[in-house]
Amino acid sequence: MSSPLPSRRMLLVHAHPDDESINNGATMARYAAEGALVTLVTCTLGEEGEVIPAELGHLAAGLEDRLGEHRVGELAAAMRELGVSDHRFLGEAGRYRDSGMMGVAQNDAPGSFWRADVDEAAGALAEVITEVRPQVLVTYDENGGYGHPDHIQAHRVAMRAVELAAADGWDVPKVYWNCVPRSVVEAGFERLRAAGKASPFPGIAAAEDVPGVVDDAEVTARIEGAGAYGEAKAAAMRAHATQIAVDGPFFALSNELGQPLLGTEYYRLVRGASGAPAGEWEDDLFAGIAAVAATPAPARTTATPGPDCGAQVDA
Repeated sequence: MSSPLPSRRMLLVHAHPDDESINNGATMARYAAEGALVTLVTCTLGEEGEVIPAELGHLAAGLEDRLGEHRVGELAAAMRELGVSDHRFLGEAGRYRDSGMMGVAQNDAPGSFWRADVDEAAGALAEVITEVRPQVLVTYDENGGYGHPDHIQAHRVAMRAVELAAADGWDVPKVYWNCVPRSVVEAGFERLRAAGKASPFPGIAAAEDVPGVVDDAEVTARIEGAGAYGEAKAAAMRAHATQIAVDGPFFALSNELGQPLLGTEYYRLVRGASGAPAGEWEDDLFAGIAAVAATPAPARTTATPGPDCGAQVDA
């Protein structure tokens, strides 16, 4: 019989390596440190990303096209910083290729995540859900936070997978979408502007450049990232060196526009009941859920191929 799973289990679904650290690094570090099972599913290798360090520019898609394999290593390093041991790629590493921004040619390439059949991809994710049986699932809103095709597709796949897993025996109690309250973003940029010439980046982004900004009233949960959890988040972001430049409480992507590094992370509950009193934000994503260990679903067997059939392997 399979060993029981930890009593608290969280699954995060992200489009590319680095998205998890930017959006949920402190949250992942907190729950991993508390003994919860934190499972990350990343949908692509991020092959089409722009490369910040000049000495690694040769990895880019238009040159050697080896950025994806490099980012696999960056993701592994980031997960070590967060204390997360269960991180996977959707289907398998490289099953779905990174898409570009909306309207670019890469989105029409065979194998791009944007072109993936949602039910097929969601089926692979549903298998993970029924295996780890998370009480909490975290992903993006219907716009993917900022309109990137892979983020939108990750949202579609995650929400469909929740439906498929429910039909297969595990109904995820709570689903959250990443978000950031507008007041917090504006305060963060005010600190960046106040730094003036001390700002480490040549330009400053705008609130509109931050994914998932919503009115404060839409936020339902806040996970504090002070101390060790915030430090782990910053370290995880630094591990994604091809994509992120971190300098103190600020960071920038390849556009070199500074943004505040938000240690405290925010969420919008879209499925399930809040565990906080009416009108208050949750400070624990597992609030209201009984902490009960669960026995994992039986592992699927791998059939031995006969002379006239191919092997059947798990997704």
